[in-house]
Amino acid sequence: MSEPRRRRTAVLLGRLSLPERNFLADALRTETVGGMLLLLAAVASLIWANTLHHSYEAAAGHHFGPSALGLHLSVEHWAADGLLAVFFFVAGVELKRELVAGELRSPSAAVLPVIAAVCGMAVPALVYTVVSSAGGGSLKGWAVPTATDIAFALAVLAVIGTSLPAALRAFLLTLAVVDDLLAILIIAVFFTSTINFAALAGAAACLVLFWLLLRLEVRGWYVYVPLALVIWALMVNSGVHATIAGVAMGLTLRCTTRPGEAHSPGEHVEHLVRPLSAGLAVPLFALFSAGVSISGHALADVFEKPETLGVLVGLVAGKTIGVFGGTWCAARFTRARLNPDLTWPDVFAVATLAGIGFTVSLLIGELAFKGHQQLTDEVKAAVLVASAISAVLAGCLLKLRNTTYRRLYDNEERDEDGDGIPDIYEEDEPAYHLRMAEILERKAAEHRRLAQLARRDGGPDTI
Repeated sequence: MSEPRRRRTAVLLGRLSLPERNFLADALRTETVGGMLLLLAAVASLIWANTLHHSYEAAAGHHFGPSALGLHLSVEHWAADGLLAVFFFVAGVELKRELVAGELRSPSAAVLPVIAAVCGMAVPALVYTVVSSAGGGSLKGWAVPTATDIAFALAVLAVIGTSLPAALRAFLLTLAVVDDLLAILIIAVFFTSTINFAALAGAAACLVLFWLLLRLEVRGWYVYVPLALVIWALMVNSGVHATIAGVAMGLTLRCTTRPGEAHSPGEHVEHLVRPLSAGLAVPLFALFSAGVSISGHALADVFEKPETLGVLVGLVAGKTIGVFGGTWCAARFTRARLNPDLTWPDVFAVATLAGIGFTVSLLIGELAFKGHQQLTDEVKAAVLVASAISAVLAGCLLKLRNTTYRRLYDNEERDEDGDGIPDIYEEDEPAYHLRMAEILERKAAEHRRLAQLARRDGGPDTI
């Protein structure tokens, strides 16, 4: 009788598969550039709002659009409902790809980012509730500190120059995808007051048509873009936040490849739309949403008012504790073990990055305190301050391990045989070692030739 097979121990934050690694590299490249633009837009917004305040208010509050279609909106409203719909469309495609072909396709692999994301949203909400209620503040803003801004976090990584290993970057990206999904659910469930069922039914019918056209493999942007605009406009008029339309359309795309396809339709569309989202939509949203008056008194209010203090502590402490605690629990109460190349302080540093909650936190802040402009601006200031503190803290923690990260990163990128595939993915293949043997033999022969030339030209004799 044979012995029972031992269950394989899962590795937390282990090496990615080659296709996943290549996808991650492309996605992070775009998001990092977008994050830098987001930083610039946020700085420009703050400068504009604090030097030419009336001009900023006039620009953000300017209304345009067809009133007959219910789309006579302010510039700020267009940015929040229109441009962020593009951002959430990309988030929907990312989520679909992760579910069918990425890290979330396997329940065992999905456990870590899902637990980390859920804990990373529950703990900040709890922290806000405790801090705000202790000070007699409003509980409406409990959802503000629950979101992570992946573009801003990657921009911080680019600024401090940390060569974070692919596994940690993938964890951060997958965490943000699940985070976005939960944020979308929060917006849909808790920030929808009145519903126009006729408009909502029309949006749903058009979404079904969108899905059918995709399944029938009808091609042409001139079919899908106008239909997407109709879905979005109906969603705006339905009372449900328009960003839900974006993620719903993203989820309808096929993200698996068929024979003869190099990339799935979802990956192709995401490749086209992601630069528009990261490079234009999100920075413009930041430009017209992050402009709050910053003064000594306003900054003092962030640390004194219960609502703003709840947001601040929720993002800086709640996010870090939630993400790190969720990851530790996943390792403690399952058979998984941490990648031996990494340590728990590495996970803590990445968890600190999750406290950067810029884009979606600003959006939820506007929805939570609608009609209370002063409190909305104060909450936005708290998000900005908390994101800055988290960025500085994460930067300091990651810098302490930068030498180790550089070594791991260089090892992941090493391609000595020049075939375009990192050597780390080929070390178990005999063909790789044969190629390396040929390369080293050619190098050895060249060095022998050079040694003979040096000896002939009167160089020092060597053994």
